Amino acid sequence: MVMSLLAVAQQQTTGTLSGTVLTGNQEPVPAATVQIRQLKKISQTDSKGKFQLAGIPLGEHTLEISIIGYKTIKKKVTVRSSNQALSFELTPTETSLEGVSVMGYSETQLSNRQAYNVTAIDAKKLHNSTLDIAHVLDRVTGVRVRESGGVGSDFNFSINGFSGSRVKFFLDGIPMENFGSSIQINNIPINFAERVEVYKGVVPVWLGSDALGGAVNIITGSKLRNFLDVSYSYGSFNTHRTNINAGITSKKGLTFQLNAFQNYSDNNYKVTVDAADIHTGQYYPNTTVRRFHDQYHNETLIAQTGFLDKQWADRFLVGITLGQNYKEIQTGARMVSVFGAWHTRGNTVMPTFKYQKDDLFIKGLNVAINANYNFGKENNIDTVYARYGWLGDSITFNGKGGERSRMYYKYGNNIATASATITYKINEKQLLAFNNVFSRFNRKGRDLLAPEDDKYQQPQKAGKNILGLSYKLDVNKKWSTTVFGKYIYQKSKTTFASDAGGEPTYKNMTTDINKPGYGIATSYYILPSLQAKLSYEKTNRMPENEDLFGDLINREKNFDLKPESSDNINLGISYSFKLDEDHRFITSAMGIYRKATDYIYYTFNNNQTKLIARNLDGVSNKGVEAEVRYSYKKFLAAGINFTYQDIRNLQKYDPGYTNVSEVYKDRMPNLPYMYGNADASVFIKNVFDKGDQLSIGYNMLYVHAFYLYWPSRGSSETKYGIPEQLSHDMNIVYAMKGGKYNISFECRNITDAMLYDNFSLQKPGRAFSAKLRYFISK
Repeated sequence: MVMSLLAVAQQQTTGTLSGTVLTGNQEPVPAATVQIRQLKKISQTDSKGKFQLAGIPLGEHTLEISIIGYKTIKKKVTVRSSNQALSFELTPTETSLEGVSVMGYSETQLSNRQAYNVTAIDAKKLHNSTLDIAHVLDRVTGVRVRESGGVGSDFNFSINGFSGSRVKFFLDGIPMENFGSSIQINNIPINFAERVEVYKGVVPVWLGSDALGGAVNIITGSKLRNFLDVSYSYGSFNTHRTNINAGITSKKGLTFQLNAFQNYSDNNYKVTVDAADIHTGQYYPNTTVRRFHDQYHNETLIAQTGFLDKQWADRFLVGITLGQNYKEIQTGARMVSVFGAWHTRGNTVMPTFKYQKDDLFIKGLNVAINANYNFGKENNIDTVYARYGWLGDSITFNGKGGERSRMYYKYGNNIATASATITYKINEKQLLAFNNVFSRFNRKGRDLLAPEDDKYQQPQKAGKNILGLSYKLDVNKKWSTTVFGKYIYQKSKTTFASDAGGEPTYKNMTTDINKPGYGIATSYYILPSLQAKLSYEKTNRMPENEDLFGDLINREKNFDLKPESSDNINLGISYSFKLDEDHRFITSAMGIYRKATDYIYYTFNNNQTKLIARNLDGVSNKGVEAEVRYSYKKFLAAGINFTYQDIRNLQKYDPGYTNVSEVYKDRMPNLPYMYGNADASVFIKNVFDKGDQLSIGYNMLYVHAFYLYWPSRGSSETKYGIPEQLSHDMNIVYAMKGGKYNISFECRNITDAMLYDNFSLQKPGRAFSAKLRYFISK
């Protein structure tokens, strides 16, 4: 680690030490502790690695710099009345785990004294894998990612049992709600990110969200000024993935940054279904067939240009995000519905603006402003009047029609988002933060096959504003507390079309909702390596656009939804220790409690062809998660985690009934409640040449069986359920020339187990892939 110090004499007897703490590749290190113990002078580096120690007597002193994951440096420095510049270099400690699913402290977590419950993933250690961000997150304690199929399929993301839109996603702190279908966490390659942070339960106000269960922040902005990272992979089911990340910055701060990625797959994996000949009606139970209409591809490019490290701006960037995707729809919400022509297309056209300046006007006042607008369009195309079967047979009918509902609906889910974050560091112990996020949703569309039909052109609009304010106090080195408040306002408008009486009629409906929220997050170090944390939040979530207006594919609209509220409590403890210098352990455990009212959940509609969002009076969730990680020198890294969540229905009476519901206090259906991961990796250095490294990794995922419907209804012999899931993955990575050239091989689902995340929707079987990657930086 390199540090440059500037000594400035304040008077004849004292001076000020100020400087910047950097890593070996010139990345700033936030939240590092900088102190002179004998003078009881202490400071922490900010987000740019900067620090300051004032009122230091002139003369020689011992300066100490420390941060988790690096060896502490102690070195004598001399404070003079004239300027000075010193350089230091720190080396990582052997506690840094380098496995395939490594987790550690994030910059945000450290700078807030770990008051928030955050799990951070060092994405750079996974850049040689073919994983996308969703599959990386699926290995985090308390997180479950459920997919309906292969590459590009629909997914449901949950943190501690709270799923769907209760969890919000951010890209460099910017909400991803308006990025369109071309940019989703299950099509973004892990190479796109430097770090991924998972906030569980309580979400800091600077992320600006109405999250009810947590948030994921994908951090992409490379601090490398000049670099190139190119990779390509090929795998089973004709799957191709390409990724390019590049940046160049002149000495005067002019910069150009590029991120581009592409995914393609036929998704033609085998499934076992009950098939029938649609011509003769002959039935073939438990027949193995291939998916034949499930192709997916997406292409995305993000380009930005502007200035870095100028006097008037630390970052000033304007850019454009362009993307497109094509997705064939093989099945409905269950595999008994088979389609052979229905498909969707989408694109993203989104100009962006980013501005950031620390110490604006006065020292300690930091400002960040972001804005974007998506002009993209989506297309839902169902124009083939035919019926398809799993045996590859089909019947084409005369006349006009479609496989589900004849349509060529072209629409835009156009969303504008603008956010502003202002922080003010009052002193070394106090910090104020203000955040405001405004978003505007406007869906416009028309059916190209029925341009005269007004019912497809009725506007669906929603506006939402989220205001947050927080105050952080570092009571002492051991104790840090943050209190905060949030205020959310949403206004939605829709038009209902009715064909009653033969003539279409339209009815406008509007809703206005406002909800306040508040919370506290506190952290205390009982011992230097034993830390406890407690957080509470009264939080609210507004119904999402797709909940209110549907998605025109597999979700039905429900404009009568109420916002849901929840009391969230997290209580956790973590402890790190070592048996000796070679054997090290990191352990953590967290207890959670959630009590939500007007809980929004998804169930099948009346004819079981689509999903629809509904409200329950309430839901409670009591759970626990735990993790143990172990490392031996720099040769072995291993870990295991476990999550249990007891999510119960608190709606005592069904609508229209006076008797207590038979499912009152039942476990919520169609939600996994017990699951875990285990992983292990070995690292062999200098195999064929100095600087090379061979790593071999293993990962296991377990999900306990759970019911599709209410457990109290029906017998165990007749109730549908998702069976117990157990999958095993392996990977081999060989890095050459210090990581400049890389090649990797992976096998997912080694045992070719029949895997399900959702009822009857089978996931891919055994799959192989290989990846080539080239990386260079200056």
